[in-house]
Amino acid sequence: MDDSANTQYPILLVHGLFGFDRIGSHHYFNGIKQALNGCGASVFVPIISAAHSNEARGDQLLKQIHNLRRQAGAQRVNLIGHSQGALTARYVAAIAPEVIASVTSVSGPNHGSELADRLRLAFVPGRLPETVAAALTTALSSFVSALSGHPHLPQHALNALNALTTEGVAAFNRKYPQGLPDTWGGMGPGQVNDVLYYSWSGTIKGSQLSKSLNLLDPLHNALRVFASFFTRETRENDGMVGRFSSHLGHVIRSDYPLDHLDTINQVARGSRKNINPVELYIEHAVRLKQAGL
Repeated sequence: MDDSANTQYPILLVHGLFGFDRIGSHHYFNGIKQALNGCGASVFVPIISAAHSNEARGDQLLKQIHNLRRQAGAQRVNLIGHSQGALTARYVAAIAPEVIASVTSVSGPNHGSELADRLRLAFVPGRLPETVAAALTTALSSFVSALSGHPHLPQHALNALNALTTEGVAAFNRKYPQGLPDTWGGMGPGQVNDVLYYSWSGTIKGSQLSKSLNLLDPLHNALRVFASFFTRETRENDGMVGRFSSHLGHVIRSDYPLDHLDTINQVARGSRKNINPVELYIEHAVRLKQAGL
């Protein structure tokens, strides 16, 4: 039996904006939980709002961590958060470090998202377009949660957007700076309050035609369009998050040839012949195990 990723503490995979645990047979962390289980890890996907502020999602997550600790007898947990899930995990580790062994940010907007900035600028606060867009996206979030079997979860798309802008994340970081680098593009402290911090992310490489299978991936094509909205990290982003904006704690690597959804193993797997996202999670679980976590 393979127990190479049998970490001391359970692993919780925390989804990002408009995320879910699973809808039918489709998992947000596509094939990742199953692969980690196959290598001996104890893995859970918490049930949190598809769209809400980092703090609201974090409070939901912390409640489930306490429940898991009671049921499984685990003193602490390892959090791996994708996209906004990284901010959610950071919040929990900041307010309750005694129950968190590690936080790993995967494609996390730890210094904000330029895409969120552009969306925020497109809607004047209090005007009708913002109200309509907020209502529609909140309804979408509720629909996603209902499809995943959790219609009771609160949703607030505007709070989620504000929490992901450069300004919103800057305010968040002033409250919860754990693991952040002191210099742009650098590494942050690898351990704060006995919690270990890690991060990895990717960037969109080459042209749209450089890998023919990308033409068959509508989500990748959309992310390439989103990438054109970036001004600070123009050629160094994954379509939603800039490379250096993703840095937190010990940066394992921030330029994998993966877009924002590739890092959760979604769509067009044939176009990534040299990088298997699932293996990155297994390698990291082995890393956590070797660190005694």
